[in-house]
This record gives sequence, C-alpha cells and structure tokens, in this order.
Amino acid sequence: MTDQPARWTRSTIYPDMWVDPDDDPRHSEGAGPDGELATLQDYLTDYRKTLRMKCEGLDAEQLARRSVPPSTMSLLGLLRHLAEVERDWRNWITDDDPLPKLYGERDADFDAAVAEQAEVDAAYSALAREQAATDAALAEHPDLSERLGRDGIAVRELMVHRIEEYARHCGHADLLRECIDGRVGQ
Repeated sequence: MTDQPARWTRSTIYPDMWVDPDDDPRHSEGAGPDGELATLQDYLTDYRKTLRMKCEGLDAEQLARRSVPPSTMSLLGLLRHLAEVERDWRNWITDDDPLPKLYGERDADFDAAVAEQAEVDAAYSALAREQAATDAALAEHPDLSERLGRDGIAVRELMVHRIEEYARHCGHADLLRECIDGRVGQ
C-alpha cells in the first residue's frame, strides 16, 4: 500500500501525452502563424492553455496541495503567482506609479493559497483579468523593438520573458499534477 498515485493519462494514442492530439486545444492543423509577434503570441497562448489544462478537473484541496516541504508551491499558488506576474509586467512598461500587489509582499501568492473554492474562483478570475489587461497594454505596442517604461524594456524582451515564465511554471505544474493524481503528459 502506498500514498503515491498511479501514473495515468487520458491519451489513448500516445501514452506520454496529456490528451489525444484531436482533443488538444493548443494545436491546430496547418502552418503556424506568420511573423515574429504572431509566433510569440501563439506560444504564450499555448502555455497559458497548458497551465489551465494541468489544473482542470481538480477540487480546491487538490489545487492548494503543496509540493514538498519547505516549498509552498501549489497549482493554486501558480495561478495566483502568474496573475501577480502579469500585473507586474504592466508595471515594467509604464512610467506611471506601480500597480499595487494583488496578494501582498514576497511569496503571499503562494503562502496564502488556501483550499477554498472561493479562493480558486478568485484566482482564475484574477488571472484572466490580469492577462487581458497586459495583453491590451501590449497591443498598443506592436513594434517588438519599441522600448517601454522607466527601464526601456523592449517589447520583444517582455514577450519572450512572459513565455519563459509560463513555460517554467508549466513544468512545475506537470510535477505538481503528477503528485496529486498521477496524471502525466506533455
């Protein structure tokens, strides 16, 4: 008898995939998008979808379950963290006063991620709201070489950094999800 969940997947075609290719919302048939900006946006969209996929089908307790001590990382914490990061990226591209933190200082996005459905709903809502606001702010600057904000960050650098942040945390989400119910996949 063990507390470790058995590894499993929903995929029936490729056993190491999260879902079968026909059921994967991240990929479409045909050629990828044309142009650098469209390509970057496409990758960001896919990583955002991946994070949501890794969280789907779990209850509040599972989403708030911590990885291994001393880490406070959880899937719910990742949702909250990425909402906070989206907000912070808008601070990078403006000359205005910084927006206030959503969850407080330091690691409050992870530390205060508690197993309550209202917290889960609020995290999903905050993430969607902050993603939309950052996307809207950047849509005003389609030139990837344009430099923004006090530090003069290039739009290209910010886009690549956003992809990197989501990609890294999707890797964390893979491991967190596998620890919760054994589900594995791409």
